[in-house]
Amino acid sequence: MPGPESQPFVEQRWLLPSAVVKELDPDGERPGRRYRRTARDWAVDFSCFLVAVCIGLLGADALDQEDLPQAVAALDQVLGALACAAVWLRRRWPLGLAVAMLPVGLLSATAGGAALVATFTLAVHRPFRYVAWVSGAALVLMPLFYWYRPDPEIPYGWTIFIGLVLTGAAVGWGMFVRSKRQLMLSLRDRARRAETEAQLRAEQAQRLAREAIAREMHDVLAHRLTLLSVHAGALEFRPDAPQEEIARAAGVIRESAHEALQDLREIIGVLRAGERDDSSRPQPTLGGLEALVAESREAGMKVAFDNRVTEPAAVPASVGRTAYRIAQEGLTNARKHAPGTEVTLTVTGGPGEGLDIRVNNPAPEHDVPHVPGSGQGLIGLTERATLTGGHLEHGPTADGGFEVRARLPWG
Repeated sequence: MPGPESQPFVEQRWLLPSAVVKELDPDGERPGRRYRRTARDWAVDFSCFLVAVCIGLLGADALDQEDLPQAVAALDQVLGALACAAVWLRRRWPLGLAVAMLPVGLLSATAGGAALVATFTLAVHRPFRYVAWVSGAALVLMPLFYWYRPDPEIPYGWTIFIGLVLTGAAVGWGMFVRSKRQLMLSLRDRARRAETEAQLRAEQAQRLAREAIAREMHDVLAHRLTLLSVHAGALEFRPDAPQEEIARAAGVIRESAHEALQDLREIIGVLRAGERDDSSRPQPTLGGLEALVAESREAGMKVAFDNRVTEPAAVPASVGRTAYRIAQEGLTNARKHAPGTEVTLTVTGGPGEGLDIRVNNPAPEHDVPHVPGSGQGLIGLTERATLTGGHLEHGPTADGGFEVRARLPWG
């Protein structure tokens, strides 16, 4: 189907040559059949036929002034009439008609108009190399024709000059028409490429937005759901726990579920609206680490928090948000893969020095079952740190534990 940029042209195809319509609407071509002539084609073809006939009639009038045998004059007129009739085939066989006009033009003066029309058509529909060969051959044969059939009223030199001018005009006008058509098609192609590139940019923007939302969902919901899993597991395996401990675990489960639902509602709102509401909750920053550690401690984790950041209020928002997500993911992983161990969270840095985040936990005391999807959060954090201009490393330590190290730029 034609693109939106070419649809107006196709709707007004009667104003365009059929060759251009074919390029603008390639799907409209019927298999095994040529494109039908447009109204413009019929008008141009009839005009070319009239030009060929008028020039042929002028040549026929000049035959009376030449001293030619009657048979030669009759043959000249017959060839001229056939050449004028062949003009209607110029769109189907432009090169063949132009080549056929070379010997016909050498024998018939009344075929001169048809030869000019054939040269013009060749320049419109074929590359310049074909035009150069055919028009060059015609210019070579022209002096020979006027030598054995001189014009009785115009000197020999002037007839050669007029023939050169007419041939050059036909070639030049045909090349101008061809270049105009090519310009139209190139503008169509450029518009189509621009439309395709815009569509690709939109798809890429949507993909990046989906990836960002996926990272946000993982970073936010994984932390909440891990708390739910830990406390639900504790209630399952310790039904005889004291009422205070059961109530505290139930409170943590209720609060974590409420926070997870609120985070999920916010992310779904972003997906529906396309952009974040002004009423959305503020994004976490470096100042939220105290609350994050307190929440983890309330959930039963042992967390040693060492905050040695100078001027924490001056931390850029993007850097602080990335540091918070790194600490959150590190605590979540430690809770899943090394339950019961003491986790150390260290944050150091200052303006011009950068920000260092380190989350370390020793090896668990007993085997922990494998958690599906492990490692996906660390991949997302590595990308977050890279986008901020920093880097993140993670891996096991010498004592069998695990450590996440990140360095983010600041100033």
